[in-house]
Amino acid sequence: MSKPQFSILLPTHNRAGVLPFAIRSVLAQSVEDFELLIVGDGCTDNTADVITSFKDPRIRWFDLPKAAYFGYANRNIALRQAKGALIAFMAHDDLWLPDHLEILADAFKDKKTEIAYSRPVWVAPDGAIVPGTFDLRENTTLEAFLNRKRNGIPAGCVAHRRTCFSKYGYWNKNLSKCGDWDLWSRIIEGGGRKNFAYLDIPTCLHFRAIWRTEANAGPPELKIWKEIHNLKNFIPSPLKFKVPENITEQEAFSNAISTNPGKWTQELRSAIKLALSLHVSEQDEIFIRLQERFKPFVFKSGPLNKIVQQLARELEEIEKSFSVKFSNRLRGVKNRIFHPGTVRGKIWLRLVKGR
Repeated sequence: MSKPQFSILLPTHNRAGVLPFAIRSVLAQSVEDFELLIVGDGCTDNTADVITSFKDPRIRWFDLPKAAYFGYANRNIALRQAKGALIAFMAHDDLWLPDHLEILADAFKDKKTEIAYSRPVWVAPDGAIVPGTFDLRENTTLEAFLNRKRNGIPAGCVAHRRTCFSKYGYWNKNLSKCGDWDLWSRIIEGGGRKNFAYLDIPTCLHFRAIWRTEANAGPPELKIWKEIHNLKNFIPSPLKFKVPENITEQEAFSNAISTNPGKWTQELRSAIKLALSLHVSEQDEIFIRLQERFKPFVFKSGPLNKIVQQLARELEEIEKSFSVKFSNRLRGVKNRIFHPGTVRGKIWLRLVKGR
């Protein structure tokens, strides 16, 4: 395999308990023309034994001493030996759906595309599945991403051309965190912001890293979806996965997918499509109720009246904005003015629910 289509970077540090499932999801890809570069960043557990248990010649194991921070320097050692025309990234605690590489490869049929990513799908420790909506084609989202203000793209969703390294550089080994965000931003900015592709098809299941907490688990919209998951009969059942006791969520999902990969993948994507549609419909309903209840409403209390007037002004601005901006702006309005737990927040809930 002198020049495979893909070189897949899989960095790892002491996650032998979940690493086998990430590797299996790579080896189960419909695209078989790849090399898998597994980079051990100072592993002190049985990671090496896990990797050598896979008798696949496409696997290349780099057992390296611990590098600074998240080991970006070690990733560069492996990537400088990469042979593939395309570079894909795999996290040691994530899973790919079986056609992940196949779908991403389609994006590079356009010669202008240097980097591509698929729709993010976040998985909570309890098995709740949340579809991401981070679309860099929307200018506000792109600006926030490139200015290092907001990122909703798990690295496992991304692939780029190997030539990007010679044009835009490798991973910045001096960064303490967010090295993936830094590299993707440099590629997109270097390509004049016109060299990326977003594929709105879910292809990667992104699980919470063990070092993260509920507070820093991911994009802020995850908190909104957590509440939506609590609504009765709202979320499609395939997005409410039950993780059995005494096994990791990665093992549970891997076992479920392996029973019938094509069927499981199709049911997941259909459920995500339905959930997104229901979510938009619900937000439209809230928007309509806010218009009906707040615009003619006048409070005698001076401070509260100013709050309502401010909301009315923001609603008017939302009416003028594009629909793709609606979701984020409405959340921002509500959270700034009617923060949950405050008196104003309780008033908002009563008015929206008609009670």
